[in-house]
Amino acid sequence: METKVSSARGRGMAADPGLEELRGDCARMAPHWVVPEAAAPAPVPPSRIHGVTIPPSSVRLIAGMSEYGD
Repeated sequence: METKVSSARGRGMAADPGLEELRGDCARMAPHWVVPEAAAPAPVPPSRIHGVTIPPSSVRLIAGMSEYGD
C-alpha cells in the first residue's frame, strides 16, 4: 500500500520517493538557491595569530596519526 501526500503544488507524491524522483525535485529547486558571490577572505598574517594553545592530549593525538596518503 503506497501512501500519498499532497505537495505544495497540489500534486500527489509517494511518501517514500525513489532516488530519481528526489533528484528531479532537487533539480527543479536548484534555480531557487541563489548563492551571492562573496570575495574570498584575505589570509591572516602569522604575526596576528597569538594566544592559541593546544592541549597536550591533542598534540599526542595528532602526532600519533599517519601522514595523509600513507
